[in-house]
Amino acid sequence: MISLVTGGAGFVGSHLTDNLIENGSKVIVIDTLSTGEEKNINKNADFIEGSLEEINLKKIFQKVDYIFHAAALPRIQPSFDRPEEHDVANVQNTLKVLNAAKSNNVKKIIYSGSSSVYGNPSEIPTSENAKANPLNPYSLQKYTAEQYGLLLGKKWDIPFLSLRYFNPYGERSFNNKNPLNAYSSVIGIFQNNFLNREPLKITGDGSQQRDFIHVKDISRASILLALSEEKHNFFNIGFGKAYSVLDIAKQISSDYHFISSRPGEATITLSNNAKLYSCIDWEPEIKVMEYIKNWKTKLQKK
Repeated sequence: MISLVTGGAGFVGSHLTDNLIENGSKVIVIDTLSTGEEKNINKNADFIEGSLEEINLKKIFQKVDYIFHAAALPRIQPSFDRPEEHDVANVQNTLKVLNAAKSNNVKKIIYSGSSSVYGNPSEIPTSENAKANPLNPYSLQKYTAEQYGLLLGKKWDIPFLSLRYFNPYGERSFNNKNPLNAYSSVIGIFQNNFLNREPLKITGDGSQQRDFIHVKDISRASILLALSEEKHNFFNIGFGKAYSVLDIAKQISSDYHFISSRPGEATITLSNNAKLYSCIDWEPEIKVMEYIKNWKTKLQKK
């Protein structure tokens, strides 16, 4: 089994690479290192440095079984300022991946989607039946790329599955190269503040709630979906429980203050995972409060 991970030097992509290698897959990583870091790439992976616009993907895909498309510019605020640049990274590059897969025997594409496509959903917990209502260009681009994948995947007979991540967290989530990364969940940002002896900055009053899902749980589900019989579909993935940002902050530090709210952010995210549960034998294992507690315990022992 040969797998290819786009964005494999980033947060989600590097964990996918690790898990795939642990499961016996040969892995090829493509990354520009513009926001990802080479130290994140598993030493047993074959690494190709470059952009999806420039690399000959058709040639590389000739021997690839599965593609895990995690490469993106996941930055909400900059996507308002430079929507064209973000559209290339988030939409056009997905089309390039699809086009290259069309002329090869790729078994399946697993796409890193986003629950931000729902905006402020009226349905809580949110199922896949909820209407898409993106609140920012990044969310719109993730939705557009996903819909291209589902539409063209059927047309070109390329199995395409999207996992709509709720709020990923875990090791490597904060990136100094890309601090505005949407995958740098508030947990990663707060951890960085704490390590630098800085007060935690809470947007708004901290009452906004998030469904935090550990990146290792996402990785497990992604691989199980790749090996499943599903061909053209999309799934929510969260833990199924929401915590306020203020509660998370208090768990990490007592030194925090409040800053202005940011436009384009949802009030609450909470996943209904029923569709995913019906498809694969998977449940989230890592609880966010236990993760934070264990992280602080390890720091105290150093």
